[in-house]
Amino acid sequence: MAVKKMILDLDTGVDDALALAYALATPDADLIGIVSSYGNTLVDTAAENSLKLLELLDASDVPVFLGESHSSTTDDFATMEISMAIHGRNGIGEVELPKAARPVEAKHAVDFIIEAAHEYGEDLIIVPTGPLTNLALAMQKDPSIADLIGNITLMGGALVVPGNVTAYTEANINQDPQAADYVFKHAKHLVMVGLDVTLQTLLTKKETQVWRDLGSKKGQIFADIFDYYIDAYDRLDINHDGAALHDPLAVGVAVDPKLVTLLGINMQVTHEDGRTIGDPERLRDTHKTNFAAVEVDVPGYLERFMNYMNIVLSD
Repeated sequence: MAVKKMILDLDTGVDDALALAYALATPDADLIGIVSSYGNTLVDTAAENSLKLLELLDASDVPVFLGESHSSTTDDFATMEISMAIHGRNGIGEVELPKAARPVEAKHAVDFIIEAAHEYGEDLIIVPTGPLTNLALAMQKDPSIADLIGNITLMGGALVVPGNVTAYTEANINQDPQAADYVFKHAKHLVMVGLDVTLQTLLTKKETQVWRDLGSKKGQIFADIFDYYIDAYDRLDINHDGAALHDPLAVGVAVDPKLVTLLGINMQVTHEDGRTIGDPERLRDTHKTNFAAVEVDVPGYLERFMNYMNIVLSD
């Protein structure tokens, strides 16, 4: 069986950094590229962060592509103050990394997604951990790829728990509800790894100390990055017990959906605020194209996560 090819669509903040590391470490997929988005930070900063992290992790062969800088219904984007408080103004916990030795690719992220869909088809996994603007635009530019992409596993949404922007709305989906709605309704196979499960997977300074104890530069830097996130969760009264592994859980589920319990439910995204909810027009359709993660094997996932991180962060 062919190894799955993975594209990450990152608005590279703190948990995106961990998702990137997980994607490099898992033996179940080959990371073929990163497309950059806006959200936790500006798209240019997200791309630069990805380049820096790939260099740190000895993965400079993975290309980075610049994506859309704002939502499909706006003309610009400004990072929210709460995002900067959680991720730092540079997106990676105020940790300063050397400027990347290489630039982003000349090709636009949307064109890279389209080409990869035609090349890899069913073997392609796309993992968006920010807004779905890039993916929606790619599917609109070349509608045939909706039936080619084997697996879209995204971090976003909230089905049975409150949102983190409004009472119902999660931040990534809220950034571009129209794009999210399009992707949910047109994807062949979409798994939503939302707040329902990501808020259950917490990391603490006990785990980041393990990275420090590796005695590597990589371990030290990633511990510094995530400790900023943990401190922000505590300071902002988000969670005093640790910080959620939002984006890395999506990568984990993308390659091993058995980590979660999936509810088959064809969904829509409300354009007004980005609520992820059942689509009345498709609810009775026996063929499900959308699946929402509603339970997660927390001990199993955390053990695997730490094993992979210890591998990728060791010198």
